[in-house]
Amino acid sequence: MMNKIMDTNTESSAFKHAVFSSSNDNYFRSRRKFLSKLKPEAQMMLMDKSFQQEAGKPTVNREVYTAGHKKKQPGTLLRSEGGKPVEDKDVNHVYDAAGYTWDFYNTIFSRNSIDNKGLKLIQTVHYDSKYNNAFWDGQQMVYGDGDGKIFGSFTSDIDIIGHELTHGIVQYECNLAYKDQSGALNESLADIFGIMIKQKTLNQDVTQSNWLIGENVLNGKDYALRSLKAPGTAYVNHPEMGTDPQPNDMSGYVNDPFDSGGVHYNSSIPNHAFYVAAFNTGGYAWEKIGRIWYAAMCDKALVSETCDFAFFKAATLFYAAKLFPGDTAVLKNVQAGWQTVGL
Repeated sequence: MMNKIMDTNTESSAFKHAVFSSSNDNYFRSRRKFLSKLKPEAQMMLMDKSFQQEAGKPTVNREVYTAGHKKKQPGTLLRSEGGKPVEDKDVNHVYDAAGYTWDFYNTIFSRNSIDNKGLKLIQTVHYDSKYNNAFWDGQQMVYGDGDGKIFGSFTSDIDIIGHELTHGIVQYECNLAYKDQSGALNESLADIFGIMIKQKTLNQDVTQSNWLIGENVLNGKDYALRSLKAPGTAYVNHPEMGTDPQPNDMSGYVNDPFDSGGVHYNSSIPNHAFYVAAFNTGGYAWEKIGRIWYAAMCDKALVSETCDFAFFKAATLFYAAKLFPGDTAVLKNVQAGWQTVGL
């Protein structure tokens, strides 16, 4: 029933075309899926030797390349770890944001890069011509410049870069299948950790953050890509995309075959559950609720590749009780978050 409405709604069609067309690129999705199924040693065999980090004390190691508006990876090296800023602002943006992301995971969760084994952070900017996306391809990050009409550069937002790099962490941990509710959880985890990376970088607590993802990449000062605080309001009456169609609870759940079962639409549901739990808990989101979500994401026994919302909810409740046994308010806040979205 909802699919029929969505298919005939011109605003939703524009939303699909603008946001999903590049992210549904079969080649990159297939590549990421293929790599994620391999054992770690097999992934290492297929990886460019220059991508691999040497053993030793955990330390960030970044390299930024340009594709020169062509479809090539990684491209021409423009800045490596410790190098001075260059004239290309997109290079500097992704260099800095990758550093913020590495620092967030290392400082808060003692994680050693994406694979927890010191993977070098390889990033390519200026991919293709007017490319409307950024993506983790299973081994490295790639960013488009946007079409200049709807989207600007995908290097503009810390939370987008944190989002995409978190897809890499999901790949190495619970490796959620990219379809239906597991796919929506995959997108949600990327958003949740992306927003926390921005919050930590800006030293924002739960009341200071606007909880918006992509507030710079979508052209226009009143628009963002997604809102964890108020799904469905990230952009309203956009001249090209209409109004944000994301639901804020299960009553608006969409099983959309054009979006792998609704992975981008329905990610707002667990997103909002996290927001409610974090906001009600107060302080910095990563101190308590973020730790719970991270523990759940890294528990392959509780969170399988085909995990749905209900099972992920159960995992967060388990870790709320386990990590904070003396703070019953935390467990209640996590329960309230899921109840708010109808789970």
